[in-house]
Amino acid sequence: MERLRSLYVLILAIIVILGGAEGQLEENFYSSTCPNVEFLVQQAVATKFSQTFVTIPATLRLFLHDCFVEGCDASVMIDSPDGDAEKDAEDNLSLAGDGFDTVIKAKEAVEARCPGVVSCADILAIATRDVVVLAGGPSYNVELGRRDGLISNASRVAGNLPEPEFNLKQLNTMFASHNLSQFDMIALSGAHTLGFSHCNRFSDRLYSFSPSNPVDPSLDPEYAKQLMEMCPQDVDPSAIVDMDPVTPQTFDNEYYKNLVGGKGLFTSDQVLFTDESSQGTVNDFATNGFDFNGAFVAAMRKLGRVGVKTGDEGEIRLDCTMFNS
Repeated sequence: MERLRSLYVLILAIIVILGGAEGQLEENFYSSTCPNVEFLVQQAVATKFSQTFVTIPATLRLFLHDCFVEGCDASVMIDSPDGDAEKDAEDNLSLAGDGFDTVIKAKEAVEARCPGVVSCADILAIATRDVVVLAGGPSYNVELGRRDGLISNASRVAGNLPEPEFNLKQLNTMFASHNLSQFDMIALSGAHTLGFSHCNRFSDRLYSFSPSNPVDPSLDPEYAKQLMEMCPQDVDPSAIVDMDPVTPQTFDNEYYKNLVGGKGLFTSDQVLFTDESSQGTVNDFATNGFDFNGAFVAAMRKLGRVGVKTGDEGEIRLDCTMFNS
């Protein structure tokens, strides 16, 4: 009887393990259905990049925003005639159109060869890896098998994306809700080595930080002066500033060197260095680009698993900007 009971427990354990394995992403998911998918996406991304550098930061940011709301399911790609889709939320209005266009162009190329097979969510994940590489960053294998989501509501965005004024506790809480550690969060923040921000996202650090200190004292004084010149108080809200003032078009560890020097653009950037509990990681990444690259790759793979739809969930959109029905 005891042996039968043990056998029964073993069978149950196997069922649980196999059940848990269902829906997992795989690097070779399309090996038999669309074996050239990564090459097709890479070509489309390279073509788009040849037209504008913005392709790189726009696509990378699009992936991060997509995964934090509804999971990595391309819900951010949906267009709504009523202006109430995820992309229409206030926090997403600054997403550059070139990121969306990159995915749309890649999807068209893939559909021409493998119709109805590859999800927009997977194409965005592949394209994100490709833009990192184009900017000089590390390459990595992309896990695939995501399906496209069936929900895209602007109302579900607020409170689900990190804000520029966040402190370390707020950052950790938000990232932890997606099974991402503080270490992952600091590594993913390194994406700010690319791209730009609008002046109104950080102007409070220059003119109204506190009653006693209008300028954020954690800002390097010379850097603060440069930012004021680029973003005077009456500046056009659409004016932009590079996130990384040193190598804004190269994926490297300069972002962390900037933090050590008081040149983090957002409060949520600089706090990674000013808070003692995260300062050690910043110092390591600032002095060791290899450590940063490894941590970034590991964190991106973890991010790519957030809230994914697999198996019979969701759909494979034929057009990334609209649900199939």
